[in-house]
Amino acid sequence: MSRLDPHALVLIDPRSGEEVGSLPCTPVEAVPDLVRAAREAGVAWRQRPLEERIGVVRGLGNAILARGAELVAMLGAELGKPAGEAWTSEIVTMGELFDHWLAVIEDELEAIPLELNPLNYPGKQIRVEPEALGVIGLIMPWNYPVHLPMRTIVPALLAGNAVVFKPSEHAPRCGALLAEVFAAALPANLVVTVQGGPAQGAAVIDAGVDKVIFTGSGAGGRAVAARAAQHLIPCALELGSKDAALVLHDAKMPRAVEGIVWGAFHNAGQDCASVERVLVDQRIAERFVADVVKAAQALRVGEDVGPLVNEAALNKVHAQVQEAVARGAVLHCGGAPTGTGYFYPATVLTNVPLDCALWREETFGPVLPIAVFTSEEEAVTMANDSPYGLCVSVWSKDVARAEALALRVRCGVSFVNNCCFSGPMGGAAWGGRGESGYGATGSRWGLAGLVHPRTVVIDRSGGAKEIWWFPYTPALSQMASGLVEMGRSGGSRLAGVKNTLGGLLGRWKKT
Repeated sequence: MSRLDPHALVLIDPRSGEEVGSLPCTPVEAVPDLVRAAREAGVAWRQRPLEERIGVVRGLGNAILARGAELVAMLGAELGKPAGEAWTSEIVTMGELFDHWLAVIEDELEAIPLELNPLNYPGKQIRVEPEALGVIGLIMPWNYPVHLPMRTIVPALLAGNAVVFKPSEHAPRCGALLAEVFAAALPANLVVTVQGGPAQGAAVIDAGVDKVIFTGSGAGGRAVAARAAQHLIPCALELGSKDAALVLHDAKMPRAVEGIVWGAFHNAGQDCASVERVLVDQRIAERFVADVVKAAQALRVGEDVGPLVNEAALNKVHAQVQEAVARGAVLHCGGAPTGTGYFYPATVLTNVPLDCALWREETFGPVLPIAVFTSEEEAVTMANDSPYGLCVSVWSKDVARAEALALRVRCGVSFVNNCCFSGPMGGAAWGGRGESGYGATGSRWGLAGLVHPRTVVIDRSGGAKEIWWFPYTPALSQMASGLVEMGRSGGSRLAGVKNTLGGLLGRWKKT
C-alpha cells in the first residue's frame, strides 16, 4: 500500500508497516493531455475491423498471463496477498475473462434489425448497432488491483473504446506493471495510466471522459457521482456491502462452514462480496458456531489471511470489534491486531447488537458476526435490514427452497450453497442495489454500459413524400384510424381494412 503526498506515493509494506520506496504521482495538469491522447488513439482503434481488435486483445491477454508469476509477486509485496489467493483470484480468473469476451464479442456487437410493416414503411430498413462511447475513465480500488480493472478494460477495448486508467493510490506498483504490459501489447495511448489519489481521479473526470466507472467506498462513489454529474458524464459505481449468509437447518454443515469461512476471511475480508453477516437457524446454531470458530482458528496469519491494507483500515476493524464487545457481544476468537504490520486474525463473534457498527456498516476486514433466526421469514427480514444490496448466499440441501429465499433478498447476486466467486466471470453480471451502487460489470449488461446504441435508418423507397408528411387531411385521419382498428385486440378487421384503403386512396388523390 502507499501513503499519499502531493507529488509522490510513499510505498509501505502492509506486512511490516515499513516504508519501502515511492512512486511519482501523475501531475494533475498533465491529465487533460493524457485524455486527449487516449481519445485520438481511440478514434483510430475503433475504425479497425473487429477481427483486428480481437487479435490485439488476445495478444494482450497472453502478455498478461505470461507475467503471472511477476504479478503474483507484486501482489504479495504491495498488498501482502498470499500467493495461492493471488494466483486463483487474479491470474487464473484473468484467463477465463479473456476467453469469455473473445468468444462472445462478435455476437454481442451484432447490429439488431427492426422488423417493419412493409405497408406502413415501404422501402425502409432500421437497425440498432452498438457504438463505442469513446474514452472510459476507470478509477479502481486496491483490493484486486490486477483483475478488477481488466473486467472493464477487456470489453471496453473490444467494443472500440480507449481507456484512462487510474489505479488505486494503495496499489500503484500493480498498476504500473499493468501499464508496462499495455504499452508493449497495445497501440500507443489506447490505455493510459494516471497515478495518484483523489486529485488525479477528479482530474480524469474533469478532462471530459465519456463515462466513469468507479469501484471503491461509498464516500468515494458519492464524490465521483457528484463530479461526473457536473459534466453530465454517466457513471457506474460498485461500492460497499454487508453481505449476508443464511444457513438453514438442513444445510450440509461441513460445506456451509468451510464455504462461509472462506467467504468471510479470503483477502482478509477486503472484498465487497465477503460474507460480513451470518444468520443461522437456532436449531443448529451451537454446532455451527463451534465449527466456524474451529475453522477460523486454524487459519494461518500471513499464509491464509493476509494483512489489512493500511493502519486506518486496521484501526477501523478493531474499533468495530471493540464496540461490539463493549456492548455485550461474545468474542470467540481473534479480536486484536497481531502487533506486526497490519495483520488482524480471523475473528468470530456472536450476540452482536444489531445496531452496532459491526452489524450495520461495512467492515472490510476478517471479522464475522453471527446471529440466529427462528424462522425463514425472520431470516429474510434480517438480511434485508441493510442499506446495502450486493450479494446473499443461502445454504441448504433443499436447493429450490434456498433459491426461492435468496431471490427474496434485495441484492444483485444470489448464491445457493456457495458465495463470492462469480464476480470475476466475464459472462456473469456483477452489480448491487442501494448503497452498493448502480450499474453492472460483466455480461451483456456490463457491455451495454460501454457502448451507445445508435439507430440507423435507411430509406430506399424513392417516393416524393411520405404519407404522414404535410398536409394533414381527413383522409390521413381515416387511414390512421383504420390501421389502429386493424391492429387492436377485438377490433373489426373488415372495418379497419375499409378505412385504411379508403383513407389511403383519398390521401394520394389529394397529393
